[in-house]
Amino acid sequence: MQGNEFIQRFKQYCPEWLAEEGDPVGLHIGTLNKKVDRIMMSLDVRPAVVEEAIAKKVDLLIVKHPPIFRPVSRLTTDDVQTKMYADLIKHDIAVYAAHTNMDIIHNGLNDWFCEELDVFDTDYLIHTHTIKMKKIAVYVPQNDAKKMRNALAEAGAGEQGNYTATSFTVNGTGRFTPNGEANPTIGSLNRPEQVQESKVEMIFPETKQADVVAAMLAAHPYEEPAYDIYPLDNLAENYGIGRVGELKEAMTTEEFIVKVKKTFDLEGLRVVYPHIVKENIKRVAICGGSGEKFYREALAANADVYITGDVYYHTAHDMQETGMLVIDPGHYIESLCKEKMVTLFNQWKNEEGWNVDFFVSETSTNPFSFK
Repeated sequence: MQGNEFIQRFKQYCPEWLAEEGDPVGLHIGTLNKKVDRIMMSLDVRPAVVEEAIAKKVDLLIVKHPPIFRPVSRLTTDDVQTKMYADLIKHDIAVYAAHTNMDIIHNGLNDWFCEELDVFDTDYLIHTHTIKMKKIAVYVPQNDAKKMRNALAEAGAGEQGNYTATSFTVNGTGRFTPNGEANPTIGSLNRPEQVQESKVEMIFPETKQADVVAAMLAAHPYEEPAYDIYPLDNLAENYGIGRVGELKEAMTTEEFIVKVKKTFDLEGLRVVYPHIVKENIKRVAICGGSGEKFYREALAANADVYITGDVYYHTAHDMQETGMLVIDPGHYIESLCKEKMVTLFNQWKNEEGWNVDFFVSETSTNPFSFK
């Protein structure tokens, strides 16, 4: 399998355009224009991870955290931080990063956190994107209608809620007269023609318009296809970062803290207790990574507790005055993505018939220990 083939499938699930502005997602090192047999998933790119990838003869490394988050001024092999880049290039290991787009997507990291913590009826914490829908209507000879529907579905059209490849077809008569410059598939020059045609209609997200139109043109037998694109006001897909939802049953504050520790297999965590501690926890907000800047949104969502990592000392003072409990389990709980993503990769492998092996990185990249 080519690296580009895998990443194309990956971006259908986790598109780069969902990342927050300025987030350096995508290919960081190497090329995707090569054959890949072994793909490994890691949270971070660290020297030990690179050593593991080399030992396992990995061709492509997928990571949550971009390895080159800030510009590199020097690329010397005397510096262990930059030597790993040289080692990746030397061993032809490509590195592709999906960062905040993995946080924002449906069935992504923040949804998995909620599943692990038994948080239900979730909504996003902060709205980030609204993607409007459009509809394509294309006219083809009736014998080509099935081919057209399949081509449009392959390009991402026809996805509606829990359904895929949804479409509507109506039959009618198409009329045209090829002029002297035409090369008609049906009919003769300068003679009026009429053909029994099908009008195929399918909806698609506005972000997929270029792919859908390209697929339509490639599948259409005519040199001048007739088609329309309509904007839709009644359908839209909303996205956001972080999640907020409900526990099935209320828990005491201390019971919930123990649950968080056990769920993420933590030796310890940091807790910001409000001056007056709530007796029970029912409504939970969570944002993986460094989400302290969103605590006001958690408060506005009436959360009893907000879970996020890397809480800053002075921000913790501000949080303490709000009356909301804050739990900082650290940034490394995002390592949950490793197992979850490889499970998805193997699902795609079975669906697509790929001949490729997927690995979860066994290297811990957590820099913190508790004594």
